[in-house]
Amino acid sequence: MTHTELWKAALGQIELSLSKANFVTWFKNTSILSFENGIATINVPNGFAKEWLENKYNLYILKALKSLDPTTQEIRCIISQNNNTQQNNQTVKRLDAIQGGISAQAGAFTRKKIPNEVSLSRNSGQNSVFESHLNPRYTFDNFIVAENNELARAACFAVSQNLGHLYNPLFIYGGVGLGKTHLLQGLGNEIMRQHSDKRVKYITSERFTTELVDSIKNQTIDQFKRTYEEIDLLIIDDIQFLSGREKTQNEFFHIFNALYQLNKQIVISSDRPPKAIPTLEERLRSRFEGGMIADISKPSLETRIAILETKAKEKGIALDSESIQFIATHITQNIRELEGALSRIMAYSEFQKVPLTLSLVQKVLGELITRSKKNIKQEDILRVIMDFYGISENDLVKKGRKKEVAHPRQIAMYLMRTELDTPLSSIGEFFGGRDHTTVLHAVEKIERIKETNLRIKEEIMSLRDRLQV
Repeated sequence: MTHTELWKAALGQIELSLSKANFVTWFKNTSILSFENGIATINVPNGFAKEWLENKYNLYILKALKSLDPTTQEIRCIISQNNNTQQNNQTVKRLDAIQGGISAQAGAFTRKKIPNEVSLSRNSGQNSVFESHLNPRYTFDNFIVAENNELARAACFAVSQNLGHLYNPLFIYGGVGLGKTHLLQGLGNEIMRQHSDKRVKYITSERFTTELVDSIKNQTIDQFKRTYEEIDLLIIDDIQFLSGREKTQNEFFHIFNALYQLNKQIVISSDRPPKAIPTLEERLRSRFEGGMIADISKPSLETRIAILETKAKEKGIALDSESIQFIATHITQNIRELEGALSRIMAYSEFQKVPLTLSLVQKVLGELITRSKKNIKQEDILRVIMDFYGISENDLVKKGRKKEVAHPRQIAMYLMRTELDTPLSSIGEFFGGRDHTTVLHAVEKIERIKETNLRIKEEIMSLRDRLQV
């Protein structure tokens, strides 16, 4: 197998584990330069890609290459010396802008006082008032940046520094309750803070459709178009709801083109990437894919903990670290669920006039957690472990102490115990009739080393997230 064939096969495996946006951003224009003595040297287009591949995606690359060539022991990245094509120059410029956005927001966990009320923001131009429909509570400063959203966050920040010229359009996608609206409105509020003369409009696709229908009914469609063409930053939320609405898509297409030709910024959100939106006109899909696409995935455990700490502080809820850890471990899907859990706990505490303790949290959330755990079986954990570590079921359950198998087996035992509360004896029986003391040793070992070993901690976080899919 040639280096090109090896890398192509490895990329095929890596792509299955990453979002499309992250895969294209970090693995485009990469190749294997050499493969000697178990060391694979990866050719990357710039220093930023080198840093991300070595620090964030090292495990993904190593796992993929080892499955194709078991002699693989290490990967190294070097910056390509052939970066003088226009395409590579543009890639470097974009990635440097993202790096600037991340660096500028290294202190993104800073908390600022936020107004309690929801107001209708306005921009003042020459003797006119323009409604932006922004909520001032959403800012960059109170948006918690983590691995699941840092690319989207950095892209939005870069846009705020170079409106209409860097990523246009900017397309953000992700599931429900992951912070897309917060991020988009944070961008709008940042532009208004920096430039009082700029016209910013945030609108959902549903509201846009309603306004369009009203303008047609009232015969004011020309005025409707002129109003939108005067906007400096247009933010359309939940664009997927334009699906199947031909007239609305047609008018939006013309507004999009008018703004784009004037270097006005367009930012769009959706619950899925452009190519996955059904009955979306091809010309719109093409426009959306012509800019920057970034995704927001489910938050990791550490991110969920940070979010809970921030929300608890905002709401004036005094929760200890054990309670926060418990909530974050069991409420995993999105930020709205975390906020809902906090509200539920606070309401119960106030109504029953009882203090906030770990036992109270466990009691209040018990039904939700039990329902969630019932959907996960031992076989699910086994399947995820096999897929993640690239080993067979036979290797996992048979007798043997090889390090490459013993570690995944111990992780599997740990997850069955912590996620499902499975008895030690049942876990031992599941893994080929092992004694319960063997299982206890494995559980205690993983519990101990994950506190000091960052790699093991990240593995467990990733596996837990996969179990919730």
